[in-house]
Amino acid sequence: MDWKWLLTSFDGRINRGKFWAAIGIFIAVGIVAMLIDMLLGTQIDMGNGGQLGIVGLIVSIASIYCALAVYAKRWHDRGKSGWWSLIALVPFIGGIWILVELGILEGTRGPNQYGPDPLA
Repeated sequence: MDWKWLLTSFDGRINRGKFWAAIGIFIAVGIVAMLIDMLLGTQIDMGNGGQLGIVGLIVSIASIYCALAVYAKRWHDRGKSGWWSLIALVPFIGGIWILVELGILEGTRGPNQYGPDPLA
C-alpha cells in the first residue's frame, strides 16, 4: 500500500479496508503523541483537570489534512464529491452520517468519474 498517496492525495478511490487502516493509523499516532506529551511533560493545564499536550496538538493539526485526504478518496468510492466531508460540521448527525457512508456502506461497483474500482 502506498501510504504517502493514502494520507496526502485527494485523487482516486479507496475501499473500506484502506479507510479503516488509515483511521487506525490516526488513532495510533494520537496515542503515541499523548504518551510523548506525558513523558516530556509538555502538557498545559487548562483548568478543571483538563490538559492540552503540545505534541498532541501539533499532531492533531497535521492529521486534519491527512483525514480530509482519506475522507475525500472514500467519498469518491461512494460516487460523491470529497466536499461531502463538510457534513461532519453538523453536530452528531454529521458524525453518524460519515461513519455509515464511509465506514460501513460499500463503494460504487466498477469505475466511476473518480477512477477505477479499488476492488477490481
